[in-house]
Parts: sequence; structure tokens; C-alpha cells
Amino acid sequence: MAQMTKRQKLWAEKVDAEKLYSLEDAIKLAKEMATSKFDETLEIAMNLGVDPKHADQTVRGMTSLPNGSGKSVRVAVFARDEKAEEAKKAGADIVGAEDLVETIQGGTIDFDRCIATPDMMALVGRLGKILGTKGLMPNPKLGTVTPDVKKAVTEAKAGAIEFRAEKAGIIHAGIGKTSFDEKKLIENAKSFVEAIQKAKPTGAKGTYIQKVVLTTTMGPAIKVDVASLIGAPAKAAA
Repeated sequence: MAQMTKRQKLWAEKVDAEKLYSLEDAIKLAKEMATSKFDETLEIAMNLGVDPKHADQTVRGMTSLPNGSGKSVRVAVFARDEKAEEAKKAGADIVGAEDLVETIQGGTIDFDRCIATPDMMALVGRLGKILGTKGLMPNPKLGTVTPDVKKAVTEAKAGAIEFRAEKAGIIHAGIGKTSFDEKKLIENAKSFVEAIQKAKPTGAKGTYIQKVVLTTTMGPAIKVDVASLIGAPAKAAA
């Protein structure tokens, strides 16, 4: 039998794999377990009572965390003229049109979020196979196809995150860094869960949110009592 590492021994001592922790206790424990030299991401995984193979049970959307994700996001915008200038002033990292299409077709994708003005979608459509497979294709339902590029870029830079239920009805997302104080992480977690609740599809039957687990980049899974996640709307920390 392989010998446990110092970190694994700590997990075994501190984390009860069968226990359902309150959100507050789970976050406190997750921070305590984050012993890496780098700033670990706090991640949430949710098992939903949906089957995404059915159109009326898909869960997908975009939400902004009240305290940001702690992640540096590079944003690309397809726009021309005045809208291109708006995007640049809002902080977009890459702004272009045909030139940006050529760059992407050449194999360079140096961004995490892609936004486009509606008039650019005929052009962006050429990149469907490339951007679509990477989950980067602009989508009006997610607010990434919009004439208001200033708002879209600002929200993306501030920590807006996209969510989508995978085949087994599981959603994963990073909701902050372990360097955040507990209050901010609690607010982010509740805000994310509220967004998932609002995105509940019409075809969902039975218990919608079935299981929630928190973990850090290098840490153990910590089961969360779903009831402790559902409460008053989250507010940004002062």
C-alpha cells in the first residue's frame, strides 16, 4: 500500500468524506487545506437533476460574481470603427475584424472570452468550428453578441463566468481564489448557486440541485449541505 503524503494525511485528519458541511464550514476548511505555494482556485461542482441531451433540460448561461473570480481574463472583440474604439477603451486585449479572423484561422487563440457586435457575426461565423469546439463562440444568449461592447468587456474583465451543464448534468466553475477572505468566497458561492437556480430549465423534474462539492486546485473534495447554499441574495463585500 502506497504511503500517504504529508498533505494526504492532513486531508484524512481534517476532512470527513461522508459529512455534509455548511457552506461556511466548507469554505473555511477548503482555505485551510490550500497549502500549495501558489494561490489556489476555489472550485464548485454541482450535480443537477437534468439530462442535457434533451433541449428542455439544458443549463447554460453567464453570471458575474460579486467579488470577481480572481482570474485574469483576456478578452477579444470583433468590432469595427466606433465599437472597436469602445472595446479598446473598456480594456479589451484584442480588437479586430478580418485581421482577427486570419489570426485565429492561423492557429493563434490568445484570449479567454470572445465578444462580437451583431453586424460582425457573418464574419465570425467562419470560425464556428474553431471557436465552437473551444467554447469561445460568441452567443447572444450569453451576452457575448451585443452592441454594448463596453458593458460586455467590463463584465468579462470583472469576473463574469460562463456555466454549462455537461453530459451527466454536472457544472464546474471557479468561484474565487483561496486568498480571498471567507466572506467574499461565501458571497461568490451563493451568487453562483442563485444563477444556477434561475437557469433551471422547464424540463427539470424532481430535485434540481442534488449534490454540491467544493475543492481547491490541489485540495480534497468537501461535500456541502445544499440547504446552506440557498438563502438570501448575495451582496458584494464592502
